Amino acid sequence: MTGLDPALIAMRALFAEAVPDLRSRALSVDADPTTIGAHLDAPGLEIVRGATTPRRYLGSSAPDWIRAHDTDSCLARVVGTVELARGDAAMLTASPGPSLAGAVVDALGSEAQKEYFYDAIGDGATWTFFAMTEPGLGSDATMMGTRLDRDPDGGYRLTGTKRYISNGTRGAVGAVFARTGPSPLSIRAVLVECPADGFTARPLDMTGLRGARISELEFDGTPVREDMVLGSHLRLSQRGVWGAVRTFNYMRVHIGALALGTAMAITEYVQRHRPGFAPADVMTARLLAARQVVYDAAASVDHDPDDQRPPSVAKLHATGLAVTVAHWAATALGPASLLGHPLLEKWCRDVYAFEFMDGTSNIQRLQIARDL
Repeated sequence: MTGLDPALIAMRALFAEAVPDLRSRALSVDADPTTIGAHLDAPGLEIVRGATTPRRYLGSSAPDWIRAHDTDSCLARVVGTVELARGDAAMLTASPGPSLAGAVVDALGSEAQKEYFYDAIGDGATWTFFAMTEPGLGSDATMMGTRLDRDPDGGYRLTGTKRYISNGTRGAVGAVFARTGPSPLSIRAVLVECPADGFTARPLDMTGLRGARISELEFDGTPVREDMVLGSHLRLSQRGVWGAVRTFNYMRVHIGALALGTAMAITEYVQRHRPGFAPADVMTARLLAARQVVYDAAASVDHDPDDQRPPSVAKLHATGLAVTVAHWAATALGPASLLGHPLLEKWCRDVYAFEFMDGTSNIQRLQIARDL
């Protein structure tokens, strides 16, 4: 069982201070995702940007709290994500910053590519996107149809469609997975600067996590420079799929943290509106136990980033429990409770999105069974 040292406990308390502010902004961004720009000074979003950017790239702009806390580990970031998701998970996913594209760059990028990427988003108001999922194929890298073809004039051309991409219409730079040939070793990740020739993005009509501006991206011969292909300095076996697996492990734990934080927010909401309601105490105990599962999975990623079972267990358990909590809360506050409590209604929509992010529960069960 992973215990938190005093520094992580202190950091968790710091992140929790942003919860009321994020909740106060959540309904506005849910109603109109294009208004997120007016909220970039929110304390929670400033924390997200600081905590997800490696300290060496923050330079003199690093806030004081970053200097006091190590946020480069998966465990540290997950501890923060759970607390900030208690404020509002959609606000987190709508935030500018490295996001999952940063995880790909960290895993596969050369030092020069890392410098380029973090410099491009250094103003704190630049969005990124991570493009793996495809229509009809999900995030199964071995079935990927997007192509990265050699351009006779130099570099590459990117062709294909990606769907369910957070911040796809906002991103100025993104990490996109494609294949250069038929084998699993032909999977590569590239950085795409936007706008770009042959690139179009449109927002999808979403019910949950509306602030994240989940989108569909189309690449029609989009040019990619040679120096924007990630992993060329690595061995062939460590380039595409290897980086994708590591990114997925990182991502699954964070999705579990988002779901868990949302479930905690829902339970706290019920406790505030039904003081002394005993079942809420039982639900809180279940959530604290689930938080330990998520913490343990994050520590596992730090110890062995290639081990897929703990992240799958964490996502499977946390997302399922979040849906259970949403059903329970709607009953606990009585008939028409979702009509009378707009923030609760929003969270009860959001929790369903986590099920479909990076593999449904059945996919996670298959992964766990395969590992065992």
